[in-house]
Amino acid sequence: MILFDFGGVLAEEGFRNGLHTIARINGLQPEFFAQALRDGDESGRKEQVRGKDSQVAFIDFSGGRRWAGISFLLNIFTLLFLTFKDLWIERKSGLNIIIDNTLKQVYFTGVEALRVITLISLALGAVVIIESGTQLTRFGGGGLAAPILIMVIIRELGPLLTAFVVIGRSGTAITTELGNMVVAHEIEAIEVMGINPIYFIVVPRIIGVTVAVTVLSVYFNLVAMVGGLTISTWITTTKFSVFLHNLTTSLTLTDLSVSLLKSLIFGLVISLVCSYNGLSVRFSSTEVPQAATRGVVNSLLSCFIINCVITLFFYL
Repeated sequence: MILFDFGGVLAEEGFRNGLHTIARINGLQPEFFAQALRDGDESGRKEQVRGKDSQVAFIDFSGGRRWAGISFLLNIFTLLFLTFKDLWIERKSGLNIIIDNTLKQVYFTGVEALRVITLISLALGAVVIIESGTQLTRFGGGGLAAPILIMVIIRELGPLLTAFVVIGRSGTAITTELGNMVVAHEIEAIEVMGINPIYFIVVPRIIGVTVAVTVLSVYFNLVAMVGGLTISTWITTTKFSVFLHNLTTSLTLTDLSVSLLKSLIFGLVISLVCSYNGLSVRFSSTEVPQAATRGVVNSLLSCFIINCVITLFFYL
């Protein structure tokens, strides 16, 4: 199938005639392309180029600026539905490939981010104890340092900062990779070969990122606790055993459950949003950086909103 990059300005009449010829050769509708070029209907062109039966074509609830937020949510939930649907329907197809790609995604997102996560968590645990411990000891409230550490890190900053690191490293990589695959027509080639792109490309990334974010968040909390415990023995008069006792008695099952829940949802949202923005690239390679930027911004906003909703639900 002969395809063109429509990123430039189509101004010459000869090119338009050639476009109609190409459309007829590929069994497409020349009239539709002419109308699309006049009206700037990018969503219509996307459907024709990728085909009406394309799995990716279903992820396109286009709307104006007024309905941009609703369209974005519809697209994300559509991708989520297709992911679980294809995961169930084609669960026996190419299972070894899916497992291998998922493990590679977990390694890239999780293992290769351990160094950054370790440094950030140690620094955060130390800073929280330094800021709170030095002030509380003046008023005889050194025993409140442990509850503050739990409130700040385990409930809020642990899952959030882990999500931010993953967005910066893996989220941008996923969006860029999928966007370049769309521009190079690799998605179309995969579909022509009868391979489901959602199942073999998107599913491993969603599972891998979700698992990696959850494990990294638990690791972040543990390392931050260790950093806080170590610093507390240096700057406060509270003994290590007393601080550890206060920490274990202040930590509740609800705190752990909320932290895990946030991590799971953050991982799922990051992978879905970044995958969607990568697949939303249409015609030109210049759209890939823009898609990566949208993926980062949308992921950050989504994580902040979800974090506020979960916190209000459990602690209000």
